[in-house]
Amino acid sequence: MTKPTLTALAQSLPASVPFVGPETQERQMGRPFTARLGANESAFGPSPKAIAAMQKAAGEAWMYGDPESYDLRHALAAHHCIAPENIMVGEGIDTLLGLLVRLYVGTGDAVVTSAGAYPTFNYHVAGFGGALHTVPYNGDFEDPDALIAKAAEVSAKLIYIANPDNPMGSWHIAKVIETMIDRLPAGCMLVLDEAYVDLAPEGTAPPLNTTSENVIRMRTFSKAHGMAGARVGYAIGSTDVISAFNKVRNHFGMCRISQAGALAALNDADWLVHIREEVENARARIGAIALRHGLTPLPSATNFVTIDCGRDGEFARTVLAAMVADGIFVRMPFVAPQDRCIRVSCGTGAQIDAFEAALPRALTVAYEKLG
Repeated sequence: MTKPTLTALAQSLPASVPFVGPETQERQMGRPFTARLGANESAFGPSPKAIAAMQKAAGEAWMYGDPESYDLRHALAAHHCIAPENIMVGEGIDTLLGLLVRLYVGTGDAVVTSAGAYPTFNYHVAGFGGALHTVPYNGDFEDPDALIAKAAEVSAKLIYIANPDNPMGSWHIAKVIETMIDRLPAGCMLVLDEAYVDLAPEGTAPPLNTTSENVIRMRTFSKAHGMAGARVGYAIGSTDVISAFNKVRNHFGMCRISQAGALAALNDADWLVHIREEVENARARIGAIALRHGLTPLPSATNFVTIDCGRDGEFARTVLAAMVADGIFVRMPFVAPQDRCIRVSCGTGAQIDAFEAALPRALTVAYEKLG
């Protein structure tokens, strides 16, 4: 018996998982983590109203979800004061990024991002045969000027930038992003990932402009709304750009339980205020712990704190490995010089207690090993 051969493109790709999940590491260790502080989930959980809505919808799980996500799209439109035709709901930002790349990037088409930025976008570009071009960070910030210059140089179809940024937690004010939009080369679209914008300072997000066809913005219920496992993201763009998703998307990809939960979460403004307070308190505590041990917490507009370990990537990786071995799941940037850091998600008091206890032990391991 024979089977078809993979396409040449598929044969050229590695069979990889962009992120090794904590569950995989737990299976390898043979025990669970004490504190899960690596995936930038919200340990504070979803709105109780969202939980109740999802519990109720679970009894209706025998039905497919609404393929138009009609109620959720219209609620989001009202929330943002835009038209429903300017919103596409999908299975998290990751899925929407994949669909966007599929729509606009063919074999050899140039795409620009920052070296060390969110890697799933790169994964999709490779999967559709695009040519990825990167520019370095400027300090601990993505560099809009360098991204625009590189896009013009290579005639890029897409530029990806996250604001606020993952993995560094840094952010640009709205004016910087607006200037970037004004300078986009002809035939180039800005992909503005705003996964963390609900946790950012006022003035981070530019006003929505759904008449612009060269900008698409991505939002999510995974971070501030605490629904990472429900997989609900949405794109905001011009009518033509949003309509194009209907050419390639999985129309029954959105679970009705997730749709119900997201709708309830959107309508619970008090819970979002509560989460912002919890995140702010957790960021302050993580930063204070880092400072007590001679490390430098970077300013953050997200639900994590990136901590400069003060040495090189080898040192930070040793600290991270020791933390993981001690039952604390954290992650780190993977490209120098940002890889001098570890990244710690905001968590509950008990989780941060565990981090506080493990950090000095991990630093001792690193100092003893590397001097």
